[in-house]
Amino acid sequence: MKSIVTTAIASGLLALSASAFAAKPTSIVFDSNGKAADGAEYGNYHVKCSNGKKMPLTAWDNRRKWCVGEGSSENCEKKQIKAAKKACKAA
Repeated sequence: MKSIVTTAIASGLLALSASAFAAKPTSIVFDSNGKAADGAEYGNYHVKCSNGKKMPLTAWDNRRKWCVGEGSSENCEKKQIKAAKKACKAA
């Protein structure tokens, strides 16, 4: 019985530590400016993640709104770092 409890605790801790090693943003770099069909201007950025992948971010409203994806206005956050974490999590 004790070994079953120990195994359950160990697997639970392993699952928690795996989420701690999820990809995290390491840098955010400007790519280019763009203009939407409705005339709204935006900036394209890319975030480098700790797993080696690059994910696109789009800044709207003079960098007040940050969205995951290139030229995207969906899946947005008010803070750049929150959008970057969301992008790396999706990578």
